[in-house]
Amino acid sequence: MTRKPSIRCSLAWLALVLTLLTAGCGSDAPDYNAHDIQGVMPDLALDLVSESGAPIDAEDFQGDTTLLFFGYTNCPDICPATMARIRAALGGLDDAARKRIKVLFVSVDPERDTPERIQRFTSSFGPDFTGATGSQDQLKQLAKRYRVTYGYGEPNDNGFYLVSHSSAIFVFDPQGRARLLVNQNESVDALTKDLNTLMDHLDDAPPKANG
Repeated sequence: MTRKPSIRCSLAWLALVLTLLTAGCGSDAPDYNAHDIQGVMPDLALDLVSESGAPIDAEDFQGDTTLLFFGYTNCPDICPATMARIRAALGGLDDAARKRIKVLFVSVDPERDTPERIQRFTSSFGPDFTGATGSQDQLKQLAKRYRVTYGYGEPNDNGFYLVSHSSAIFVFDPQGRARLLVNQNESVDALTKDLNTLMDHLDDAPPKANG
């Protein structure tokens, strides 16, 4: 398998950032620390294999607010830190809000991340966390949908390699509509505040988009 490192900040990502800077500027828009991507990014849609080995798609997350994060279980820093940050942010919510949130970790390293390995990884963060992966075709389709990239470094003498990937957290509402894009600079307290704010504005969104 030939692996070529990817450029994380692609032109597509830059275009998205520029769009976000001009979106959600109305005086009535909720005050989020994260980027408000309502109406900018497509609804939640995926076709993957869950950590249980069964097919998983967006219907499995209907009715819950969903946090989507791309990564891989061998990640030495960003992935475990981000998952721990999400867990801490969820811990700041009341029980009723926390029960309405799911976290989906999508591994972009299917060669090493079997469903069983992903399940061991997600279970260490709590029952609200679940994982999935898929074929390269499935993962590339999902990455393209959300304008992210991933790529593989050269293996070392032991066969270990790093994977470059998006570090953003995508937040979807219970209808599967994209609502927030959380970057790595957002603190635990800020993420907790954003989730609470979103819960209070779940009805402030247009109908689901097609596609």
